[in-house]
Amino acid sequence: MISLHPNYLIRTGVVFLFALLIGCGTTTQTIQQTSPNIDLSKVTAGRFDNGKMWTFDYPPVDYFEEAYNFRPSQEWLDDVRMSALRIPGCTASFVSPNGLVMTNHHCARSHVETISKENEDLLTNGFYAPTLADERKAEGLYADQLVKIEDVTDQILKAVSAAKTDEEKVSLRQKTIKELSQKLSDESELRCDIISLYNGARFSAYYYKRYNDVRVVFVPELQIGFFGGDYDNFTYPRYCLDCSFFRVYDDDGKPLKTEHYFAWSPDGAKEGEPVFVIGNPGSTDRLTTVAQLEYERDYNFPFISDLLNAAVRILEHYADNHPDKAPEMRNRIFGLANAQKAYNGMLKGLRDEVLMAKRQDFERKFRTKVENDARLNAEYGELWEKISSNVSQMKKYFNDSRYLRMQGLGTSNVFGIAASIARYAIQMELPEEARRKEYQGKSAKLMKKRILRDHDIDMELDKEYLAFQLQQALKRLGPDDPFVVATLGSLSPKTAAENLLNTTKVLDKDYVEKLLDGGPDAIRASDDPLIKAALIALPRATKASKAMNKIDKEQQILFARLGRALFEVYGTSIPPDATFTLRIADGVVKGYDYNGTVAPTHTTFYGLYNRYYSHNKKGAWDLPDRWKNPPPDFDLSTELDMVSTNDIIGGNSGSAMINTKKQVVGLVFDGNIESLPGRFIFDDTLNRTVSVHSNGIIKALRHIYKADRIANELRTGILGK
Repeated sequence: MISLHPNYLIRTGVVFLFALLIGCGTTTQTIQQTSPNIDLSKVTAGRFDNGKMWTFDYPPVDYFEEAYNFRPSQEWLDDVRMSALRIPGCTASFVSPNGLVMTNHHCARSHVETISKENEDLLTNGFYAPTLADERKAEGLYADQLVKIEDVTDQILKAVSAAKTDEEKVSLRQKTIKELSQKLSDESELRCDIISLYNGARFSAYYYKRYNDVRVVFVPELQIGFFGGDYDNFTYPRYCLDCSFFRVYDDDGKPLKTEHYFAWSPDGAKEGEPVFVIGNPGSTDRLTTVAQLEYERDYNFPFISDLLNAAVRILEHYADNHPDKAPEMRNRIFGLANAQKAYNGMLKGLRDEVLMAKRQDFERKFRTKVENDARLNAEYGELWEKISSNVSQMKKYFNDSRYLRMQGLGTSNVFGIAASIARYAIQMELPEEARRKEYQGKSAKLMKKRILRDHDIDMELDKEYLAFQLQQALKRLGPDDPFVVATLGSLSPKTAAENLLNTTKVLDKDYVEKLLDGGPDAIRASDDPLIKAALIALPRATKASKAMNKIDKEQQILFARLGRALFEVYGTSIPPDATFTLRIADGVVKGYDYNGTVAPTHTTFYGLYNRYYSHNKKGAWDLPDRWKNPPPDFDLSTELDMVSTNDIIGGNSGSAMINTKKQVVGLVFDGNIESLPGRFIFDDTLNRTVSVHSNGIIKALRHIYKADRIANELRTGILGK
């Protein structure tokens, strides 16, 4: 599953799991993997190592003609761009002139839950509107259509040139982008986003028309939409009907009439056929330096991997012991397991010496081109050393900034309350002006209110998280670290966690309120073990975080200059990193070798039923009732899923896969496990996009769901009642 998860934000060498994860961690050991028969000194960079996520600003029409004997016209490109949509976290597309929209099942799950009526379980049982009147509005769902692109590079760079320091440059760039975006939005009466390309070497204004009346038309059952569950996630061969359909309505409440849409292919795609993915890839880091990649490999990703592995283990164990709570934890565990598989796969790629050797070769060649040009060398020659020096500085602050955190995924909520009490004391000790600046004007009254609010904490889970938190601190900070001594002493993490939670009084409102009323002196005099530990950790974590933030701002400026250097040397022959904005990615329908055998270009419904019976009709491979006895005229040899060499990543979920005639041949929903290093490097020898085949969608609509109204509209473009 490759939808753009809001918990991922990777930028400038610092990885955050937004909303779930505060910061990242480190390990001091690098485990690398490669074939002993490969001479790494002879590994060279490939032409498309930086990917094929081409922007509509700079479409590579000459390359398309060279590779596929197909040169799209500007009219073709404009029609394709206007047929695609962006919805929250995913991509979608118009697939009829009547506002019918196609996307993935997993992009529709949350919206299906919102339209469910009393005593309905549409997520489990699916939904189909047999008539227009039955199509249900999904509150809060919108679709954005990219209607115009405008280059605004000169305006942004001219404004930033007035700044003298790195901090001023970052601040001024953000301010200029915000103001220009608002100005262009007001003038055009469209939503205008300023998009940074090539790390800030180029800037474009993307104008979007937003549609707010979006209604659910068809969503299959969860069991078929996510067939194989997390076991099959990021794998191939696959057997998923990961599709759904919405409809956009106009301001008069009627189905939208649109001239831009993807027609349906009558035959689907065949092996070797060129295909194009039109979607919004979320985030890549392919323009980073080798030093930054090594930092991710040795520090950030091992920590995140450990954290996700622990979180999934803890929650699965809890669900096993509490069957009554297992259903409500299903989505939470799934989201974490999805991230776990993704990050573990990316870490494996970073540890692949061949992939790293290719990145090293590209960097050597890039640097040589810069150094051999006097003007470029004077402007950019020192960038790699400066970035590497900053990376070295970041490593020094890593442990304190990451392993002394007391909030976020993998941490104890009770310890988080103790940290809030300690933070209150530290804040109250500051002079008023410094306090206002340090804590963005948060008042003491507001902080007290938040600390004293009711806390709904599952102590069984909290103990597991605290034990993990202490185990990580012991492992990374060492047994003699003051924080470790204060929390563990000579105890094991599990025993220490149990003792700390049994001893602390931070859940006693009367006790906490007296402490807060007594001010910093009372808090510092407290004998509560968690408060004492928090008072040790917070100053160190704050100091480290400030240092990391300062370095990060410096890296942003250096990275922007590196982007300009890359653009000057290679121009648009290399696409910019993904930014969850519209791209066109080319490829061909093609299988690949794996596990000593061959993955076919497409799977069939025969394979779906083979998985069902082979796994004893249980668990992730069970089927919804309507699928268990397909009608006699249902052709099981019909293509269900397929693979191609297109370049995708999170955010591409729901992207249409089209042929040169602008016809839908597939619906992108995943990548294979070998594609996960694609965040850093694209390798089309094994990297594959996994899609639902267009023939499989039509066949299921007609024969399983009796949804001829939708199937006919896809085939003919005629709106059924």
